[in-house]
Amino acid sequence: MERLQKIIARAGVASRRKAEQLIVEGKVQVNGVTITELGTKVSVNDKVTVNGIPLDKERLVYYLFYKPTGVITTVKDDRNRTTVVDFFKQVPERIFPVGRLDYDTSGALLMTNDGELANKLMHPSFEFDKTYIAHVNPIPTKDQLRQLASGIRLEDGMTAKARVQLLVSDKENGTASVQLTIHEGRNRQIRRMFSALHLHVRKLKRDRYGFLGLTGLHPGESRALKPHEVKTLMHITRHS
Repeated sequence: MERLQKIIARAGVASRRKAEQLIVEGKVQVNGVTITELGTKVSVNDKVTVNGIPLDKERLVYYLFYKPTGVITTVKDDRNRTTVVDFFKQVPERIFPVGRLDYDTSGALLMTNDGELANKLMHPSFEFDKTYIAHVNPIPTKDQLRQLASGIRLEDGMTAKARVQLLVSDKENGTASVQLTIHEGRNRQIRRMFSALHLHVRKLKRDRYGFLGLTGLHPGESRALKPHEVKTLMHITRHS
C-alpha cells in the first residue's frame, strides 16, 4: 500500500505536490469513489483515475538531453514553438523536463516521467549542483570572481555561495569563459548574477547536471540514463 499522491506522481501525471492538489480538488477517483483526503493509501490492484482518465502504470524512464538554444523547456507551447518534448516523439511514455533551461541557454536537462523524483530534484531545499559555462565580456576581475563565489545580491535576495573558475580569457577581444557551479534554480539566475557585476553573458551552457555530463552528446541529442545513474539519483534524493 502506498499513498495516492505518490502513485500519481510515479505514473508521470504530475509532481507529488500537484497530485495532492488534484486530490484536494476532487479530481481523483479510486475504484469509482472520489477521494479528497490526503494520505489515502492504495494498492496496485486499485483502479485510479485522474480527471476521468485511468492511471497508466508506465515504466519509469530517464533521459539526459542536450537542449539546444531556441527551444522551450516545457511540454506544450501555445505559440507552437519547438519544445524539449518535440525531441522525444519516439518515446511512448509521457515525459517532461525536470526544472528548466532558458530559451537562449543550452545544455544538460533531465527528462523523465518519474514525478516523485522530479519533485525532489526541483524542491528548493534540495541542493543539487548545476555547472554552467558562461562566455562573457568584459573579462571578469579577480574581485568580480570572488563576488560571484561568495554571493551576489539580486532583487530576490542574496545568492548562495558558488564555485567559480576562470577557464579562458581573450585579452585581445575582451572576452572570457567562466565555469560557475550553483545549487539554486532561480529564474535566469546566472545571467542576473553576471549582469549585477556589469558583465554581459554572450553565451550560456549548462555543462553538467549534478554528476551527469554531456560527453558524447551534441545539441538536440539525448541518451537514456544507465541503471547505476538512476540508482545514484535515487540514493542522493533519498538521503538528502
